Amino acid sequence: MLIFKQIKDLQKHLKSVANQGQTIGFVPTMGALHKGHISLIKKSKKESDCTVCSIFVNPTQFNDPKDFEKYPSTIEEDILKLSAVKCDILFLPSVKEMYPDGTGNKRKIDFGSLAKVLEGEHRPGHFDGMAQVVERLLRIVKPDLLFMGLKDYQQQLIVSKLIEKRKLKVKLIALETMREKDGLAMSSRNVRLDKKARKLAVEISKTLLGAKREIRNTEYEILKIQERALQRLQSFKGIEVEYFEVRNAKTLMPPEKKFEKLIALTAVKIGGVRLIDNLKL
Repeated sequence: MLIFKQIKDLQKHLKSVANQGQTIGFVPTMGALHKGHISLIKKSKKESDCTVCSIFVNPTQFNDPKDFEKYPSTIEEDILKLSAVKCDILFLPSVKEMYPDGTGNKRKIDFGSLAKVLEGEHRPGHFDGMAQVVERLLRIVKPDLLFMGLKDYQQQLIVSKLIEKRKLKVKLIALETMREKDGLAMSSRNVRLDKKARKLAVEISKTLLGAKREIRNTEYEILKIQERALQRLQSFKGIEVEYFEVRNAKTLMPPEKKFEKLIALTAVKIGGVRLIDNLKL
């Protein structure tokens, strides 16, 4: 596996790859890699000729500085994991390399309501920062295929809109959330959970599954199910619920019609660690 820290060196190499007619697959990450990330690498290996993984903890998408400071870093382990699955290239830039002119976002995109609800409401500025770095990475790597997981459901909807609005020549492929045996969604943040918090975290997926079992196709019942799920999570001492919402799976707006495709999304804090999850209903 080749490791690049400088943009110019990476681009020089990738230009030669593209000139040989090879397709490029790209998996952007913030490190602390788990099986979910590795499944994206494996998918890229199958679908493209050259797979690039980036590890960059992007400061502009953290609205809470403490969350940024505490974000797990396991770079040596990450390199071993990527090498084991024969990832072709690791891009490992510094903040200065990614933002030579500072972190100010001069090219913001208006994503409308999609970026204002749920995560957008609870993490002001998060999606501006996320879109900023994803666009920068896509312009650097120039991949044919972009691979992302569906655990960050709202994020991949916004990245899809980013690709459309900026007319970027890349296809987004989203993969289902990978889960632990007990149902907890795999996340880099899980390593910060102590034993008690980890045991409690499984109630997130249990609540989502409960809502899925209950769901019917009228707005009244949806609101009742949503409220029951919220109350269930709130009933556990140690779980601080930010939201539990049932929304239209495409727009993330509250459902209005009888047969919309629905998704339940939630964010909670357990032991000071913020976790998100979702489930299509």
